[in-house]
Amino acid sequence: MTASPSIRIATRASRLAMWQAEHVAALLRQVNSTVHIEIVPLSTIGDRDQSEPLVQLGSEGVFTREVQHAVLDGRADVAVHSLKDLPTVETPGLCLAAVPERGPTADAIVFPQSPPGAKSLDDLPQNARVGTGSPRRQAQLLYRRPDLQFLDVRGNVETRLRKLDAGDYDALVLAEAGLTRLGLAGRISGLIQPPVMLPAVGQGALGIECRTADAITRELLAKLNDDSTRRAVIAERILLAELKAGCHAPVGVWTQPVGNDMRLEAVVLSIDGRRRLVAEITEPADQPEAIGRHVAELLRVQGADELISSSNTH
Repeated sequence: MTASPSIRIATRASRLAMWQAEHVAALLRQVNSTVHIEIVPLSTIGDRDQSEPLVQLGSEGVFTREVQHAVLDGRADVAVHSLKDLPTVETPGLCLAAVPERGPTADAIVFPQSPPGAKSLDDLPQNARVGTGSPRRQAQLLYRRPDLQFLDVRGNVETRLRKLDAGDYDALVLAEAGLTRLGLAGRISGLIQPPVMLPAVGQGALGIECRTADAITRELLAKLNDDSTRRAVIAERILLAELKAGCHAPVGVWTQPVGNDMRLEAVVLSIDGRRRLVAEITEPADQPEAIGRHVAELLRVQGADELISSSNTH
């Protein structure tokens, strides 16, 4: 009699990350009802250091390294990440084994609960204080509203919302997917959609890693792949890698299916939002790597390397 498979899932310990791990556990049970699953919550440097801006913590892997190490050293079998946090350079010994169906990709603007009424970016008063530490969000908002003032905001989603309601900010910008997954969609005042705000690479998607040599787990995880989502995020991640831009660079992407094709639009901005480069193509969806490289080259011809290099010095 074949023993039931056992999977230990490493994840950050935040409520959102735990939701993501439990979601993956539920997907695994759908493909194998006998699987035994254990959640292994961990603390990352990005969770422990709540004072330094993310870009000052080394930017790459601050929410993923410890989770990956738990898989590499055998404390866990699988790592679940928000894909937008996962560096594009693969970690030796690990592989991106599955990308399930993507959630919402938009960025949301959230206003304090009192006084109510504000619904959009245009409702913000002159020189409003906006809570976000993301250079991608800041640069795109500054391109539209150069008067805005940005304040770094750390902590889990609930902590950020408490600070907003306490008057620390006039608005927050958060991922629609995270708010929805936490049952906080009612706090969304409005969505900042393309072309005003292009999402982060991998936004709304989950990345599931396991040891490259673990053939049994790889085979099980492969059943969780959503082909359309995986192709889209491959194109986005190839673009980011080709631009040699990190997870926190002022780069936005928007991927859409168009029949059997994929349309990929991307922007690269200066940190102050004054310069904005844009490129897009529509090509066969079964060639995501080529799509990502093509759009990256179109941006580099316009001067993307200079903007990204400049952003790395800030």
